[in-house]
Amino acid sequence: MRYLSKSATRNFHPENKIGGGGFGVVYKGILRDGTPVAIKSLSAESKQGTVEFLTEINMISRIRHPNLVRLIGCCVEDGNRILVYEYLNNNSLATAILGSRGKHVDLNWGTRAGICKGTAAGLVFLHDEAEPHIVHRDIKASNVLLDENFDPKIGDFGLAKLFPDNVTHLSTRVAGTVGYLAPEYALLGQLTKKVDVYSFGVLMLEVISCTSSSKAAFGEDLMGLVEWLKDEERLLDIVDPNLKDYPDDEVIRFITIALFCTQAVSNQRPSMRQVVEMLTKTVKLNVSLLTKPGIYRPHSSSSSSNGARSLKTAGKQLVNHFANTSPQISNSYSLSQMFPR
Repeated sequence: MRYLSKSATRNFHPENKIGGGGFGVVYKGILRDGTPVAIKSLSAESKQGTVEFLTEINMISRIRHPNLVRLIGCCVEDGNRILVYEYLNNNSLATAILGSRGKHVDLNWGTRAGICKGTAAGLVFLHDEAEPHIVHRDIKASNVLLDENFDPKIGDFGLAKLFPDNVTHLSTRVAGTVGYLAPEYALLGQLTKKVDVYSFGVLMLEVISCTSSSKAAFGEDLMGLVEWLKDEERLLDIVDPNLKDYPDDEVIRFITIALFCTQAVSNQRPSMRQVVEMLTKTVKLNVSLLTKPGIYRPHSSSSSSNGARSLKTAGKQLVNHFANTSPQISNSYSLSQMFPR
């Protein structure tokens, strides 16, 4: 496999580089039968040990879903560790919506909505249907790949944690990408499936706005979106100005769902299965249940302390009577509560 990988990528030539994952570089390659593949070569400096690498292999090799990247093969030999994935023609969502002008793709609303729904479906599989359940921990635009039809597939499981059925939350070393980190995970190291839900909410806002979560469009503005829900025309101000002919009601619904996902208190966020139902059914969301989003700002001590304080006082200030205040995973929201009758 090592020989085939070097041959397929012309000895990992820089011209074949198509991206960089959490632990190495990704190259485009062509197998001897003409099959295009994506080859992830882990760097010598990678912090990912052999055990973590084999965990990734075992996990990916067992799961199959239309919205998850498929593992074709692997190699662990001496210091060389390589994963061979299916190749996705349109690279990553980050390249499509956040890339340079030459690589940027103007996606219509139908395609953007499909990307949100497909990514959500992939997360439902990881959270509820994969055995054992899987939390990704690093959902972001560069880890959502797009095929020739711009259908999304979630990739890069290098940071994934496995959830046994009897475990609801883990305390763990924080790993992920700033801008997508849920506050309880970034500040307290508490890892639940709701961490992925939060990241997915940020991802949705990026898809709608074509603006990176690391830029000024989010931050204080994200906090203000809850108030903006009172003025639907103003809420549409975050929509990508290059997006034309979109249904206002549906876009507002998607933004509202993203805000449900990014609430500061983890167990007030919906599950990914509930998110899929909200995305795929025409329903009127119960906006009265929304509380303020939570935002982690690592470079601002005042922001971080405020974030920690808001978590500690959330039981008094942010939690409504429809939600369980336990820090563990809770599906205390019912769909009938989110969707007023």
